[in-house]
Amino acid sequence: MTQPYDLITMGRIGVDIYPLQTGVPLAQVETFGKFLGGSATNVAVAAARLGRRSAVISRTGRDPFGDYLHQALRDFGVDDRWVTAVDAYPTPVTFCEIFPPDDFPLYFYRRPKAPDLVIRPEELDQDAIAAARIFWITGTGLCEEPSRSATLAALEARAKVGTTVFDLDWRPMFWGGEGGASGDGGATGAAAMATARPYYEAALRHVTVAVGNVDEAEVATGLREPKACAEALLDMGVELAVIKQGPKGVLAVHRDGRTAEVPPTPVEVVNGLGAGDSFGGALCHGLLAGWELAQMMRYANAAGAIVASRLACSSAMPTADEVDAFLAGR
Repeated sequence: MTQPYDLITMGRIGVDIYPLQTGVPLAQVETFGKFLGGSATNVAVAAARLGRRSAVISRTGRDPFGDYLHQALRDFGVDDRWVTAVDAYPTPVTFCEIFPPDDFPLYFYRRPKAPDLVIRPEELDQDAIAAARIFWITGTGLCEEPSRSATLAALEARAKVGTTVFDLDWRPMFWGGEGGASGDGGATGAAAMATARPYYEAALRHVTVAVGNVDEAEVATGLREPKACAEALLDMGVELAVIKQGPKGVLAVHRDGRTAEVPPTPVEVVNGLGAGDSFGGALCHGLLAGWELAQMMRYANAAGAIVASRLACSSAMPTADEVDAFLAGR
């Protein structure tokens, strides 16, 4: 490696099987499309589409879907050298239903265990992780061993050098709870949050940026009011807290006292599932460029809105020219 990566992400990878029909229950869908998926992977793709040199640390099954993911990563310009195969488990697939503007149920097929949760500490390229300009981890990486120990080991190797981002990424079903990607996790939500919180707190001690919606911030802080969540995250050691508020926009609070609250960018929503990952890749792009908070939040909002107006996730990630043109038209 001659130069450090702009961004290395660590976490989920899989195949998204998305219906090519909207407003139709999954049981009645007749045609599907196959896409590269997984939150951490989508963030790496989003950054690569914006011209950043990115790589992902993850694992697949040793199967045709795993082969497809490697090819898709290369096609998107994301380095796949740290995506390795696990013999024992199949590559995960994820189905969704698409009911615009705000109902997109997800169905994860990650049992008996997802390969991306079999990342082991001894397999990490700690020098590359330490050298990357931005290192990105997710809450899902903390939900099971050995991924949990590997994630914390990577953070320790990173030692808060450069920018280290924690995507709070709350998926209750990965922690023994119910519910979808966010929300209270049904009747078992409180117990799932209580299980996750100590590991979130441990990770927060090693990161410089925390990003998530109010539900995700509640897992880390026990609070739900956005400003209080942001301040609690700063108290837990981060330098920048980014709280996504859905229709109320996004709040960013920096330890040095700077704040930015930016309204959402209205679009006709087709599929909202990839918007947060596009936001994350654009956030990294802005952090690398040294932008002011308000500019960075407007840009990330725009990138997320573009993906929300499209069907897929990874293949919907916008280029810099597309984001610039979108903002110019507002």
